[in-house]
Amino acid sequence: MTESSSSHYQVLRVAVTATEKEIKVAYRRAARMAHPDHGGDAATFRRVTAAYETLIDPQRRKAYDRSYGAGTVRDASSDDGAHFDAPAAGSRASATVRRPGSVRNTAGDPPVYVPPYEGNDAPLIPLAQARQQVHGMPRKRGIFGAEARIQREMRTVQLLTRQVLPAIPAARLINGLQSPADNSHIDHAVLSGYRLALVNSMLLPKGAYAWDGRTLNHGGRAVAPPQLARVVWAMQDIFPELNVTGWTVVHSPDGNLHEPVIDHHRRPAGDLETVQIVNAAGMVRGLKEFLASGPAPNTVNIPVLARLLRGMH
Repeated sequence: MTESSSSHYQVLRVAVTATEKEIKVAYRRAARMAHPDHGGDAATFRRVTAAYETLIDPQRRKAYDRSYGAGTVRDASSDDGAHFDAPAAGSRASATVRRPGSVRNTAGDPPVYVPPYEGNDAPLIPLAQARQQVHGMPRKRGIFGAEARIQREMRTVQLLTRQVLPAIPAARLINGLQSPADNSHIDHAVLSGYRLALVNSMLLPKGAYAWDGRTLNHGGRAVAPPQLARVVWAMQDIFPELNVTGWTVVHSPDGNLHEPVIDHHRRPAGDLETVQIVNAAGMVRGLKEFLASGPAPNTVNIPVLARLLRGMH
């Protein structure tokens, strides 16, 4: 049997009696190897994703098992639907979702919903909800400093809403998530295609700061940013099909997007750190580049969006 005619079970390398946990483990392993953004094969990743989306849903799995047993299964990879046309790993070229023979789509094009809503009898979330670019608001947490946190997070929401989302119609901003790494919260998450950016914020006086990978140094004073790296790693484990990065935006008291100035020390040329420490202008510029240059940047990834909206509980 050729790879293109393999069953969903064969694609994930699990038995037909596999449990939900076994399917999830197999999917994470297969997706990590096949994802185009990590150097994998686009067609293989499409088959892996289709297999997981079918087998993880009890009703869809039952229907598939019936057709599989009857020998009437269609190969999802042969459908005439949207598919990946991703560049090599590390490339800055924009990846796309397109139909064969059609004009290439970019991050600025209208969103493509995957899986599509047409003919989908049981969508994971309503189409009206999937079309919204902004979900949730900053949540009041604790007592001390809550008002300051809310104001800081609202500035970040406004920045993302006004300067990032309009440039990438498929991007979805989710605010106030529960962190999978501990009991803290993720201030903001921006999903576009198969890339996910986790964003939190700080408020520091104007001036020049040096970021050495651990602390921000200013005038002999060291400031440790929020611990976002472990949350990025946890989210990467939960969503192996995504490229997950973290961003800490440092706001200035007067709202100047270019202040404070942050110099990056000990950073290898061309290296994308797990967490970026940037001012407001740097976050807008960096996030646009990160999200737009990923595979299928005009795709709204419905399964991932649905899990984010549920808070990943």
